[in-house]
Amino acid sequence: MTGRKRIEPPHRYRDNDKAVGVGNAFWDLSERNGLAGIVAELEDGVLRTVDTGHEFVNFTCCSYLDLDAHPAVIEGAVAAVRRFGVLDHCIPRSRVQIPALLELEASLGELFGAQAVSAISAGVASAGLLPLIASGHLGDGTRPLMVFDKNCHVSMAGAKAACADESEVVTGGHHDLDFLEDMCKRYERVCYVVDGADSLGGYAPVVELAKLQDAYDMLVYYDDSHSVSAYGERGVGYVRTHSPALDERTITVATLNKAFGTSGAMILLDGYPKHTLRVIERFAGALCYSQPVNTAAVGASLASAEIHRTEELRTLQARLRANIELFDRHVKTEQSGGAYPIRVVPMSDETVIDAGRRVFEAGFYVSPVFFPIVSRGTAGLRVMMRAGQTEEQIRRLCAVLIEVGAQAASQEAER
Repeated sequence: MTGRKRIEPPHRYRDNDKAVGVGNAFWDLSERNGLAGIVAELEDGVLRTVDTGHEFVNFTCCSYLDLDAHPAVIEGAVAAVRRFGVLDHCIPRSRVQIPALLELEASLGELFGAQAVSAISAGVASAGLLPLIASGHLGDGTRPLMVFDKNCHVSMAGAKAACADESEVVTGGHHDLDFLEDMCKRYERVCYVVDGADSLGGYAPVVELAKLQDAYDMLVYYDDSHSVSAYGERGVGYVRTHSPALDERTITVATLNKAFGTSGAMILLDGYPKHTLRVIERFAGALCYSQPVNTAAVGASLASAEIHRTEELRTLQARLRANIELFDRHVKTEQSGGAYPIRVVPMSDETVIDAGRRVFEAGFYVSPVFFPIVSRGTAGLRVMMRAGQTEEQIRRLCAVLIEVGAQAASQEAER
């Protein structure tokens, strides 16, 4: 029908046309090659596909310490449901809450040395908190310029549009300290949104960022999901281990679904009054809906927190470090030598899916990463190390990766 207005998207903060248009072709190719949509059962650390019975070891799993299968964690989930007699008390916690949430937050608060607020996911936490930071309600009332790191996780970047209705939003280069300082000189206040531990390897320059926090009263919003539990004394993570600015200028969120081994997420705050916590409960988006962390997840998390207080955590962390070092001795990547449990073996866009298929056929799953997961032209095979992987499994995987890497290089040379 003619005469009706066609909408032209502004694409100021996201571009689904680009993301879906380019990225979906890779996803479709992954699925056709058996690298996406896999259905498999787990037994003794080995997965077996339901349709063909193909066995493989998963090297793309964020449970870096394998606590998600720990008997105490599983029993903690069961015991909590029995104790409290309800799975999911479906009402906003600002109105009614059972003691389970308060017990969890008290335990996490003691463990991490902060005020802890629970959430059903880190993405939900960021979607709720970042607009409140942009409006000045988590701070001194000043609306900060919201500077999103170019590579920050989509769970944070997705909040750009909501933040832009409360303040100004810009995207800065990855860990670009000069750009940040320039913004701090130009604006009354700045909030930098960044991963404490990147999902593709590496850590934020927390010490250097703390210097900007001291000089300009800058806020920093970290998502430290990939380092919590796997890094630091009692598993407090990279940010809380190294940042000198653990006060109201630093806000950290982290999922409990990765190395912590359970479900849900936590917000870690320092120095905020009770009134601010009430504002979060009442106005932080889905954090104030009737969907708190369910009771089974609370019980599992209480059990995991107790493991974090024991020597067992240090033992698991040591096993993880040994497995990372073993991998690095055989396969060199940009992440080699670091304590981070993720490695990316670079491949071209044209070879990454075929390489991933060959690795899977050899009995290992490593995920091909491509745009928009990574920048265009920087595809690769993402390998995630865990404490429970055996030396034999790692050595065999490395041999396969070296072989498929050589095949990919040969294919590139022929193009």
